[in-house]
Amino acid sequence: MAVYSMTGYASAQYSGPANLVEGAPKPATNGRLGLEIRSVNSRFLDLAFRLPEELRHVEPALRERVNARLKRGKVELRLTLEADAGALLADPTPRLLQRLNAVQDSVRAWLPSATPLSVAEVIRLSSTESSTGPGWTDAQVLELADQVLTGLLAAREREGARLGIMLLERIAQLRALAQQAQPLIPQLVEQQRQRFLERWKEAMALTDGATLPEAARDRALTEATAFAIRIDVAEELTRLNSHFDEIERLVKKGAEIGKRLDFLIQELHREANTMGSKSAALELTHISVDMKVLIEQMREQVQNIE
Repeated sequence: MAVYSMTGYASAQYSGPANLVEGAPKPATNGRLGLEIRSVNSRFLDLAFRLPEELRHVEPALRERVNARLKRGKVELRLTLEADAGALLADPTPRLLQRLNAVQDSVRAWLPSATPLSVAEVIRLSSTESSTGPGWTDAQVLELADQVLTGLLAAREREGARLGIMLLERIAQLRALAQQAQPLIPQLVEQQRQRFLERWKEAMALTDGATLPEAARDRALTEATAFAIRIDVAEELTRLNSHFDEIERLVKKGAEIGKRLDFLIQELHREANTMGSKSAALELTHISVDMKVLIEQMREQVQNIE
């Protein structure tokens, strides 16, 4: 399955009967019905609908469709209605003109000083009369929503594919850093052992041949062993490699992996921090810092994965 980003955008519109999807019923208007969906990252599925009052009743069905196809993200769906210029300047019908004249006469009978209707006012009232209904059925709105949701999923899939490639590239770089750190551990332990031996010899020389207590020698060996344990990051490297394997497996598997990846990124950061705190050599400190930079880059991108 694919990796999906939570970031995406898609839009579509019906511009009169000629541009409808094949098989769709024709609307009773030559206007335009437009729908756009945009989404960004969010911990949960957060929906916001911007609908004209004429189509507010379609919101429950639209919400059901979005819930069925999206799992996470802050999603905004905007539906717009536009009338054609010809519809805005529709010729007033004789019936409408008779009604307007009758209403005007009735008003002026009670208010003789009332201003007669102007041509502009008649055209405006005529346009309002001719567009009392949107002319679009619920089925057409829902069909357009399905079309736009398909486009949004395709956009999120393309973005998710790019994020997956980036994560795998960062994992490869982290593996290389872990391999650089691996041989440093026994070297550091051996270096510290040599230091303790040198200090032991210096202490023996200061005694002018006198024998140091056996307890002093045992204490020195104990301290050397304890230090070797403190600086040994082999366990952290093992856990890091295990997390690398799991992240690669999830990215290749796809589907809803964002929350699991987020948890694994936190674990990677913790192990890299521990390795840096145990560091007894400048090389290991540099490796830890480089790891944390790569992990932070991954964290920012994982926030966008569904």
